[in-house]
Amino acid sequence: MNLRNCKWMLALALLFLSMLPFGASAQMFTDVIVWKTSLQDSDTPEKTLVFTATIKPGWHLYDQNLPDDGPTSLEFLFDKIVGAKLVGKAQANKAPINKYDKQFEMDLRWFESSVTFRQKIQVTDPAKFSIKGGVRFMACNDENCLPPETTDFSFDASMIKSKAAAPATEGEAPLDVADQDTAASTTTADSLSQTAAVGALSSNADLWTPVVSELRAYGDSTLQQAESAPWKIFIYGFLYGFVALLTPCVWPMIPMTVSFFLKRNKDKKKAVRDAVTYGASIIVIYVVLGLLITGIFGVNSLNSLATNAVFNIIFFLLLVVFAISFFGAFELVLPASWTNKLDSKADSTTGLLSIFFMAFTLALVSFSCTGPIIGTLLVQAATAGSKLAPAMGMLGFATSLALPFTLFAIFPSWLQGMPKSGGWLNMVKVVLGFLELALALKFLSVADLAYGWHILDRETFLSLWIIIFALLGCYLLGWIRFSHDSEWPHLTVPRFMMATVSLAFAVYMVPGLWGAPLKAVSAFAPPLHTQDFNLYSGEVHAHFTDYEAGMAFARQENKPVLVDFSGHGCVNCRKMENAVWIDPTVKSMLEKDYVLITLMVDEKKPLAEPLKIVFDGKEKTLRTVGDKWSYLQSSKFGANAQPFYVALDHEGKPLGASYSYNEDVPLYIDFLKGGLNEFKKRKNK
Repeated sequence: MNLRNCKWMLALALLFLSMLPFGASAQMFTDVIVWKTSLQDSDTPEKTLVFTATIKPGWHLYDQNLPDDGPTSLEFLFDKIVGAKLVGKAQANKAPINKYDKQFEMDLRWFESSVTFRQKIQVTDPAKFSIKGGVRFMACNDENCLPPETTDFSFDASMIKSKAAAPATEGEAPLDVADQDTAASTTTADSLSQTAAVGALSSNADLWTPVVSELRAYGDSTLQQAESAPWKIFIYGFLYGFVALLTPCVWPMIPMTVSFFLKRNKDKKKAVRDAVTYGASIIVIYVVLGLLITGIFGVNSLNSLATNAVFNIIFFLLLVVFAISFFGAFELVLPASWTNKLDSKADSTTGLLSIFFMAFTLALVSFSCTGPIIGTLLVQAATAGSKLAPAMGMLGFATSLALPFTLFAIFPSWLQGMPKSGGWLNMVKVVLGFLELALALKFLSVADLAYGWHILDRETFLSLWIIIFALLGCYLLGWIRFSHDSEWPHLTVPRFMMATVSLAFAVYMVPGLWGAPLKAVSAFAPPLHTQDFNLYSGEVHAHFTDYEAGMAFARQENKPVLVDFSGHGCVNCRKMENAVWIDPTVKSMLEKDYVLITLMVDEKKPLAEPLKIVFDGKEKTLRTVGDKWSYLQSSKFGANAQPFYVALDHEGKPLGASYSYNEDVPLYIDFLKGGLNEFKKRKNK
């Protein structure tokens, strides 16, 4: 295999690798919504309770009075009101955003950035004035929904100075639950310890013992996801940059630029310094671009754009235009005046500034090839939810783009073995065009799901991908040619092998038209529920929806436990159930080898008695079954996003690392087998 053929074969392989999506792992999200309360006093009996929510960028807070089958509505709960009465309901200081929510597949209302609610009250007895309760709320971003949470609040007589009082309305007694005989309201202390809280929730406190350290000992990737995301973006950016190197816009520039540095400097050391400076300038230009994008739009806007329907339609159209350009219909270039002006600047200046202008010229000249690659990278970086992600992605991209210029300047003899520009570069460009068409459909699919058009349901999407990759295979075999293609005297072995891979991939997707899961493309194709005709069935249902009852049954049956933290509104949970759990091997293991316990963290059924707990230094009140399971997930496992799976023994100890959203069936089977093997080892001890 000659080096020329290796280059474009490697380009296609790396592009496939760089297109792989990031798994949306469950992780511990903290301080997503921070509430502050205050009381606005006045000289009249009418006062105002003020509740201000500060919302973390990329997240949103749902409004009050939403549909029952949607997310948990914002609710102001008043457990105790003495010496006062409510006047109306809490009102927001701004109108909520009203749009289609793809996670719940309905129109919903929410707030971003910050919002303040005001609740009017009338004080009837200033000396005894006391109000206690909690704000119950739910927060989501474009990838995760956190379980409903309640932040407690309290107001007392020390907050009001005026002694003006309103008469109590006849027949209307003020709300006062302080005298009710409940564990939550008669506690003699302001807060209970976590141990006491668990004792009230479960008769077996050992089952609630935190196991975060044990999970970390297993190298739990779920708990490390937040710290590693920017570096993953860097690696992906590096791969994208390597693909960009093998395009006709960049590859010919390498020998030209390096030769220029070597010829204009008789001193080789200075030539190497100039080349290193040139490479560093490329890195600075692209990193500054990433920082500017973050600074202008902000992480919140970037994250919203990544799943915004209009943005995805625009990006779909851009990728289609770029693909048509790569096929040779027309040439996309930036205005010649831009590059001419930079060329003249480079010629008229000297030193570092001259080299910087040369690097900027490369960035502009190569835009027609690197533009769609950079755009796709920034979309992936935006979904990472990190302020550093765009800059880290561009750092990786620019590093691989700049590396050859520096290496060839240091080792100029390598230039002799470098493949010359020619027809193979155009072949890379056409192959990129086919892949961009396939990738464009992914962006259109996001918009289609958001608006509910159903023009790109799963079978339509797969049909188009089958055609695209079949045509790519035909192109590599030489059966299809474009006007600017070079003459191919014979079919090379590498081209034949790549054509075979492309055609085989097209054939692989054919069963998906009848509902086959197609695990290899599940991250790109629309969800299985959009398929009209589906021959595959076999849903898995949990054995138990109560943690303690499931653990007791597991001891009787001598089986390990798989705890599934889920939610009624968790889209990724449904995807795992429809794409992974229906696999015959997974289904058999879940039903026969494990006791499956599914705990819904947004279950609204009230607890028999509200319970105060202290977690992470904050006092909270658990009021619903969902609150209970959410507290279990956070306190015991150190995570609060769904789906979240963990295998346990009968004492509640983990049998391995946890598993979150990843539709890789073999990986999930390995996760289940690992738990079974560890359970057998412990049982035989």
